[in-house]
Amino acid sequence: MDDWQQRVDAAWDAADDRGEAATVAAILALAAERPAGDATALYESAGAYDYAGREAEAEPLYRAALDAGLAEPERSRATIQLASTLRNLDRPEEAVELLRDLLAAQPAGAPLAADARAFAALALFDLGLNAEALREALTALAPHASRYGRAISAYAAELDDA
Repeated sequence: MDDWQQRVDAAWDAADDRGEAATVAAILALAAERPAGDATALYESAGAYDYAGREAEAEPLYRAALDAGLAEPERSRATIQLASTLRNLDRPEEAVELLRDLLAAQPAGAPLAADARAFAALALFDLGLNAEALREALTALAPHASRYGRAISAYAAELDDA
């Protein structure tokens, strides 16, 4: 990990003590050290705005970071964060589509699959698709259940919004 990323990580580690405005300022100052269009700097800037509840400013930066070729694992993180931002901007359909595309493109058991499913469940709930939302959440939970994962999966598959 390079010095720049260590300083970014340190800024995030201090975020709760520092507060939203100071965290945004710190991250944006670090991002300004990188070349224009740097995917990681765009991603970190988007995250700062998102952290401060400024989703409308975060969205185009997440999209720019993804378009600039953001590498994994930040690419998956940015996709999940963008989906959450879209949900907060009252666009849950877009959030679900983005997360479904991410899940379809990843192998089973991908590191952030459960995270993506959790955010998809929230967006599905926002759409009034309660059974589908619960099914998504249970599908994320089932692999982590100590004994009843198979039963949880089977019951989740039977849920119906009708």
